[in-house]
Amino acid sequence: MKVPLSWLREYVDLPAATAHEIADRLTAAGLKLEAATSYGHDVKSVVVGEVLAIEELQGFKKPIRHCQVEVGEAAPREIVCGATNFVVGDRVPVVLPGGVLPGGFEVGARKTYGRMSEGMICSERELGLSDEHNGIMVLPEGTPIGADVAELLGLRDDVIELEITPDIGYALSIRGVAREAATAFGVAFLDPADVSPPAEAAPSYPASIADASACDRFVLREIQGFDPATPSPLWMRTRLSRAGMRPVSLAVDVTNYVMLELGQPLHAFDATRLDGEIVVRRAEPGEKLETLDHAVRTLDPEDILITDSSGAISMAGTMGGLNTEISGTSTDIVIEAAHFSASGVARMSRRHNLVSEASKRFERGVDRELPLYASWRAVSLLAELGGGVIQPGVTHAAIETEPVQISIPSGYPGRVAGVVYDRETVVRNLEQVGCTVVEGSVEPADELAAKLAVTGDDMLTVTPPSWRPDLTDPNDLAEEVIRIEGYDKLPSILPGAPAGAGLTPGQRLRRRTGRALAASGHVEILAYPFFGERDLDNLQLPADDPRRLAVRLANPLSEDEPLLRTTLLPGLFKTLVRNVGRGFGDVALFETGLVYRPSEGAPATAPVLGVDRRPDAGELASIEAALPAQPLWAGVVLAGEAERSGWWGKGRQASWADAVEAARVVAREAGVVLDVRADRHEPWHPGRCAALYVGDVLVGHAGELHPRVIEAYGLPPRTSAMEIELTRLEELTPGPVQVSSISAYPIATQDVALIVEAATPVAEVEAALREGAGELLESIRLFDVYTGAQVGEGSKSLAYSLRFRAADRTLTVEETTAARDAAVALAGERTGARLRGA
Repeated sequence: MKVPLSWLREYVDLPAATAHEIADRLTAAGLKLEAATSYGHDVKSVVVGEVLAIEELQGFKKPIRHCQVEVGEAAPREIVCGATNFVVGDRVPVVLPGGVLPGGFEVGARKTYGRMSEGMICSERELGLSDEHNGIMVLPEGTPIGADVAELLGLRDDVIELEITPDIGYALSIRGVAREAATAFGVAFLDPADVSPPAEAAPSYPASIADASACDRFVLREIQGFDPATPSPLWMRTRLSRAGMRPVSLAVDVTNYVMLELGQPLHAFDATRLDGEIVVRRAEPGEKLETLDHAVRTLDPEDILITDSSGAISMAGTMGGLNTEISGTSTDIVIEAAHFSASGVARMSRRHNLVSEASKRFERGVDRELPLYASWRAVSLLAELGGGVIQPGVTHAAIETEPVQISIPSGYPGRVAGVVYDRETVVRNLEQVGCTVVEGSVEPADELAAKLAVTGDDMLTVTPPSWRPDLTDPNDLAEEVIRIEGYDKLPSILPGAPAGAGLTPGQRLRRRTGRALAASGHVEILAYPFFGERDLDNLQLPADDPRRLAVRLANPLSEDEPLLRTTLLPGLFKTLVRNVGRGFGDVALFETGLVYRPSEGAPATAPVLGVDRRPDAGELASIEAALPAQPLWAGVVLAGEAERSGWWGKGRQASWADAVEAARVVAREAGVVLDVRADRHEPWHPGRCAALYVGDVLVGHAGELHPRVIEAYGLPPRTSAMEIELTRLEELTPGPVQVSSISAYPIATQDVALIVEAATPVAEVEAALREGAGELLESIRLFDVYTGAQVGEGSKSLAYSLRFRAADRTLTVEETTAARDAAVALAGERTGARLRGA
């Protein structure tokens, strides 16, 4: 809401305060400042002149006139001008040499078109009054020559722009902001709605309300003989422009002006285009209306319409229809002012994606008592400025409603704020915002105590004013008292921290996983949790893969990604491609996040329940059944060099082994040991894919991606990835780690080299060696893999270092040799391994 301070000062006696000081007071009262703009304060030496003579210069492509202009000085000024809309004798604004126009544009004397020009004759746009630039601004006859135009036209003004939240719709008007300013400064308020329309006589144009839930007050007034050619006065056009609205014509400008002034939207119908009685009703199925924006709209049965015998003529409170639009020939006008359902207008506006200045106000709540006064204000201005005749009588269709009454203990606002407010302060502040306060309660004490969780003997019954439909609850009244007293007066008290058990095991695992992966050289990302059908195909997933069963969003951000992700990999791949495209070729990324796995046969959508009561067990179960499983996963993608090249030598390319090691990093944080087995699983390369097990439980996969997947996403060659389920790792965590004592005795090392078939998994050989070596084995490490003629075709050599240690003694050579031989024997029994050289 843009508020010109010159307009605001008409209704509130503000002190000599700057725009920012006024805005600060209003901000403290709850109206947030968006911007403050000054107009015309830099203007100087702009005066009223009278055109004495005009000489038309010849020989130019456009009209050029050399004018003699009297400006109240000893001699007339010579001014060259290209406009042709003024004649000798007209009074015009003139900026003299050395003068300044809005925006800091300085005007001097110069020779142009072969003549001397001592200043400039101005248009409305050059004076900053409007965007009108079709010709020179001609002032009314009798305007004093030499008068200061800035003072005469009110060029100097300040405009504050306020952000109006949905609960304070009354502030979408000069009236509402003026009332808040009067309260903030403690000065008198002059209500612009305090007009005196004549007593209601016979109805004007016939009208009725067919749906009480759509409208409870509908007012029509009629004016005839209006001159549509009469322009809007300059002061009105200036105020509309400064308030952010474009002047159109006198009839339209008057309705907009009254709306901005009072907060009551109005609509003007061409009386000659109306057909029969006007009725406010809901739309009928299949009904259509062409609105003022030339769009033909198919109406919903819940839409609120203004209709006549021909059908719909307006979408109530939102936009009028084209058939009854006033035009440049309209002389008989019907002014409509009404109080429509706030929720009904809001739904209709959103349903048709049609937001107007009227709908903004109606959906926030408009003063129910305004239609009679606003409509009279509008027809009075039309008669005064456009020469029309107000027709006697007024159509006033109304449905009586009970006023809202709220019971509240006088001490309740203080209990909410944590500050003591005495009874007089509470009553005074509520009356300041327009409430009527009487002693006593309209609610039983036990019901009120149950609702507020407080009791009080000093009860008040508060009736909010008609312009505050947002005040419906004791808490609303408490907020008003606190707001008027000042939020800055509330003490700053830190709330006590509630007792808690700290992070859950799952939260701790997620944090440890993130820190461990970051410490091992990976960079964390946060991708959108959405993907599309194309991603499922790019991952080469078979038709029966459970990852293809995904939750579809009702209102996706992008039609290309309407599904909730069932895997982290697409987001990681797209982020990797983005980084590589920007010159970062050596990338290791990770993400921890939820995936969404709906079960077969689950409902497509969750039921939408009402808010009038707590859902029962069956309803809660139906919601739970519709929700997908949401396990927590960790994913990694690697490309480029894992170890950088440099002066120290050649680096090392990231490979499937790095992806497997990333999985081991995560497993170590969960306190489990991974069993790595060869597997075939999309989207990994069938010969370079590892299944990750903890015992017999599959927890994830790692390896090099399939070439088709790499091509589909545009990934670098030999890109590797890993994905592991943290939720399942948490379930498999053995619990608190039992730490054994550190042995002070020396270690004994035995190396073995075993020959096995080339297809034998290394993990199987290692598991057999570990089990066969027994309790004396402290660690085992594979330090060499060899294939070649010395081990035979189709075989490979695996060299392990076995470290033995006892907690209570120094091991002998015989003990370590026996343990080594037992390990080799079990490996030979299970995998066919034999000692190299044996």
